[in-house]
Amino acid sequence: MARATIIGSGPNGLAAGVTLARAGYAVRVLEAADTVGGGLRTAESTLPGFRHDVCSTVHPTALASPFFRAFGLERRLDWIRPEASYAHPLDGGRAAIAWRDLDRTATALGADGDAWRTRIRPLTAHIDGVVDFTGNQLLRVPRDPLTALRYAIRMLEQGTPLAASAFRTEEAAALLAGAVAHGNAPLPSLAGAAAGLLLAALGHAGGWPYPRGGAQGIADALVADITAHGGSVETGVQVTDLETLDWGDPRRGDLLILNTSPRLALTHRDVPRRYARAIGAYRYGPGAAKVDFALDGPVPWTHPEVGQAATVHLGGTRAEVWDSENAVAAGRVSERPYVLTVQPSVLDDSRAPAGKAVFWGYIHVPPGSDLDPTELITAQVERFAPGFRDLILAHHAVPASSREAINPAEIGGDISGGVFDMRQALRRPVLSPTPWRTPMPGVYLASASTPPGPSVNGMAGWHAARTALQDAGSPATLSDLFD
Repeated sequence: MARATIIGSGPNGLAAGVTLARAGYAVRVLEAADTVGGGLRTAESTLPGFRHDVCSTVHPTALASPFFRAFGLERRLDWIRPEASYAHPLDGGRAAIAWRDLDRTATALGADGDAWRTRIRPLTAHIDGVVDFTGNQLLRVPRDPLTALRYAIRMLEQGTPLAASAFRTEEAAALLAGAVAHGNAPLPSLAGAAAGLLLAALGHAGGWPYPRGGAQGIADALVADITAHGGSVETGVQVTDLETLDWGDPRRGDLLILNTSPRLALTHRDVPRRYARAIGAYRYGPGAAKVDFALDGPVPWTHPEVGQAATVHLGGTRAEVWDSENAVAAGRVSERPYVLTVQPSVLDDSRAPAGKAVFWGYIHVPPGSDLDPTELITAQVERFAPGFRDLILAHHAVPASSREAINPAEIGGDISGGVFDMRQALRRPVLSPTPWRTPMPGVYLASASTPPGPSVNGMAGWHAARTALQDAGSPATLSDLFD
């Protein structure tokens, strides 16, 4: 039986493991940390009984992912789907809410209701086409060219200065800006608009769901499938040099899948000079600085409907959000930064003791920054939820400079696997219709540094494993593996 060794147990590594184990390989997953999951881990990082997600909590792309849909992730876990996909409070007690119901959202946006519908409904109505286009290497003909064109037109609007005139009200402008800022890029930018439009469309198509109990459940479900098909997962095994790793012999059909930074591939003895130069030129972007809070109760938002959304974007107006992200691109941190916050306890009482709550927030910072973001985040929450500070029982801060030690793939604290701009959307990490394949026989890349980039969707792992199976002369489809 051919072997498949996978380095890294993030969602993409585990997706590759599931694929190859079901295809008949003897799968072995190696994880540097003491627990599996990469960015899917859940831990009591503040106080006993308070379950915090190490990286991501809410997963808009997970249940829309073709891989996870075939895998049956929705039925394997208890998913929470908030009626409010995300919220964006503003000064003066105002807020914009992206409800799962598009018409409800548009009605609440008043004068900008029709503008919101015009931009988002064509994407929501054809969400499978959007997911197909964004979930693959862009150097291909999309299955739904018309939807891809609609998406590109909106991306050109929202990714250029034209975005400033798209909406008349602060509420609508801020609501979309908060989603666009997930892209961790200067604003306006095409890549940021691409990320934001996908997230906004998913917010009305399937919502922004999250698994009860924590993101760890996704990793555990994938691991269970790997072991059920004869594979194994080993923790506490850090691989820094491929020459010291016994992963088999590609001449016998053995595979090595790297759910890591592509830089690890440079330790292979046979890496061609041209490929090494391309990997060396691949750029990493700003980092993320995160704080987990254990609270004595729910966040006291001034606008009560904000408490119905698990995800809350803080940063004020669109202009403030843009200024914050552009400051990071210039090597600075705004005094009032854009903060991506999540409050899973609003609908998941398994996360904290009765009457208590878990809450986290992160800001974008320059690469490798050692800034402790606790006070900046606390002040921004307090701005829209007076009294928040008094509820803090404990907190745990992770500066960007510490993230690489937690997850070696997060170079400089970059949780996106590399700068996500249009150049690196095509060159991720090299310009190729199959960038998951390396020039070294049997070696493949399967991380957020390959298409489709960051997000918990397992697609990079699926693409890498599928490419490996094609190269081995045994191509497989998702229906071949899961039906």
